[in-house]
Amino acid sequence: MKIKRKIIFSNVFNIALIALIGALAVQYLNTVNTKLRFVEIADDLNVSFLEMRLSEKNYFLYEDPNALADLESNIMETMKALRSVKGDIVRAIGESQFDELRGHLVNYAREVERVKGFASTSDASAKAVRAKGHELEAFADRITHLERGHINEIILKSKRILYYLFLGILLSALVVSRSVSRKILEPIREIEALTKSISAGTFTKIDMVPPKDELGSVIGAINTMSEKLKTREEEIIQSKKLASMGILVAGVAHELNNPLNNISMIAQAYSEVYKNLSDEERMELMGRVEAETERIRDIVRNLLDFSKPKAPNLKKSGINDVLRHTLKLVQNMLDISNINTRIVYGKRLPEVCVDEDQIQQVLVNLIINAIQSMSSGGDLSITTRQGEAGRTVEIEIRDTGKGVPPEFLSHIFDPFFTTKEQGGTGLGLWVSYGIIKNHNGNIKVESTVGQGTVFTVELPIYENEGV
Repeated sequence: MKIKRKIIFSNVFNIALIALIGALAVQYLNTVNTKLRFVEIADDLNVSFLEMRLSEKNYFLYEDPNALADLESNIMETMKALRSVKGDIVRAIGESQFDELRGHLVNYAREVERVKGFASTSDASAKAVRAKGHELEAFADRITHLERGHINEIILKSKRILYYLFLGILLSALVVSRSVSRKILEPIREIEALTKSISAGTFTKIDMVPPKDELGSVIGAINTMSEKLKTREEEIIQSKKLASMGILVAGVAHELNNPLNNISMIAQAYSEVYKNLSDEERMELMGRVEAETERIRDIVRNLLDFSKPKAPNLKKSGINDVLRHTLKLVQNMLDISNINTRIVYGKRLPEVCVDEDQIQQVLVNLIINAIQSMSSGGDLSITTRQGEAGRTVEIEIRDTGKGVPPEFLSHIFDPFFTTKEQGGTGLGLWVSYGIIKNHNGNIKVESTVGQGTVFTVELPIYENEGV
């Protein structure tokens, strides 16, 4: 179900419950209003009945003909009033109760009419009129009292029902809102976590089954993007390796020329003085050729290992050994760059679990950056040590180059960001950052303009459960 439909459904559901409360409230209010209207009418009728009883009393006590006339007039007016409000009374107490009330009034009127035909009052006639008047008054009082009780019952009942309905709506709204929110927020949290991991250089995927809504489409798109970024990262790493190798080749070419020149010189000397050499001297010359050949083979092997793409191969390694292999690749560049190099290997360092080629790639990149920042010469210090907490091994690369301005430090690991005036791609440090993060490590930088830069690579030590 689409998110829009989920929200509409939850809103419609809650609105329906609210409308139900409103309808019930209106119904109860209408009922109470009807009952109150009857009570008002009943109060007016009771006033009329009291006036009739007063006239009745005056007539029988004082035999005042005017009192009898007033009694008849009150009865007629009450009859008219009763007919005019019949609908309100019927709605409140029902047709049968209305007929009974009207019957009591008619009976009372008949007794009054019968008294009118006598020349004088008698105890029997007075008793009959008083009896009917008492029945009328008692019935009116009774139904009025009952209706007041009904009103109180309706109010209490409506309060109780509306209270329970309100609680039901509140709980329902919470359940529906929680359900909808969970279905929306859980994918959003997964998306947020994935985007953070991507920004940190870890290209994973969201493993949850994507919902069949807009968020499902977003999750699918982000998973696809993560896969493509991972592929692009591998391509960039490889291209950066080749770019770094191009820089290395310029220096390595000179280093290759040395053993080649030595071999050439030995070959020339060997051919010229071959007849004058003893067997031991000939074997010595061939040994020197073999040594120079092995030297060339080591240089070529290191270059091939550095350049060829391959899947990460994590294994237990000593960081000092990795650094030594790295220095073999850049040693000639250091020699011809007028740079004083100081290497300090930490003692008894714990092993790390790394891909040696990838860590070597990082170190080569950092060393080349340091060399390029000291174009007029300087000091390069490389130190390995155990981290302060004892959980990591650190490699510190410190140079005395031109440094990085403070406003650039926060962007130095961003892709395509470079402080080099020319020749920089802005990918070397970004790729290095991603490699170290993939090793669950960290890379930090400190720099002061005019004094130099310090890069510190932190790698977790090897444990039995893994990196």
